[in-house]
Amino acid sequence: MTPVTQKGSETRASILDRAVDLASVEGLEGLTIGRLAAELRMSKSGLFAHFGSKQELQLATIGAAGERFRAAVIDPALELPDGAPRLRAMAERYLDQLQDYSGGCFWAATSAEYDDRPGPVRDAIAAALDAWLRELERQARIAGIDNPERFAFELFSLVMGANARSRLSGDREVFAHAREAIDRLLGDLAGEGG
Repeated sequence: MTPVTQKGSETRASILDRAVDLASVEGLEGLTIGRLAAELRMSKSGLFAHFGSKQELQLATIGAAGERFRAAVIDPALELPDGAPRLRAMAERYLDQLQDYSGGCFWAATSAEYDDRPGPVRDAIAAALDAWLRELERQARIAGIDNPERFAFELFSLVMGANARSRLSGDREVFAHAREAIDRLLGDLAGEGG
C-alpha cells in the first residue's frame, strides 16, 4: 500500500468511525457530508471524494458499524468453543458493548429509522441484523436449545429492550435486569464445560 493509499484508507476509517458514533445517536438521515466535514475539520469536497453520495456514506457507515460490532461482540467469543460457551460470551459482550458505549445501539437507532423505508440502506441494515440472528440461532442449535429461532429472538429483544429503556430513562440498572433475564434464558446449557 502506498503512503497516499494508506493515508486515504486511514482518513476513510476515521470518517466512518465518527459516522457510526453520530448515526448511533441521530440516525443515518442526520448523517450529512457537511456535518461530518465540519466535525472532522475537512473540506466537504475532500470528504465527498471518499463516498460520492449520501447513500454511499450511509452504506459504508452500516458496514463500519458491522465491523465494530464484530470486533466488540463476536471476535472475542471466537476463543471459546461453539455452542453454549460461545453463546454465553456473545450475550455478555452484546450487553457490554451497549453498557460501555454512551451513544446507544447503532442497530436500534437505524432499524427504527428505516424499518418502513424500502431501499438499499434498509436492506443493508436488515441483512446485518439477519446475519446476527442467524449466528445466535446457529450457536443455540449447537448448544442444544430446543427452539433456536425463538431463543435468538428473545435474546435480541432483551438487549434491545435494555438499550431502549436506558436511552429513554437514563436507568443503567436495566442492563443488570437484562443480564439476569439472559442468565435465565440461557439456563444450565449443556456443553459449557467446567
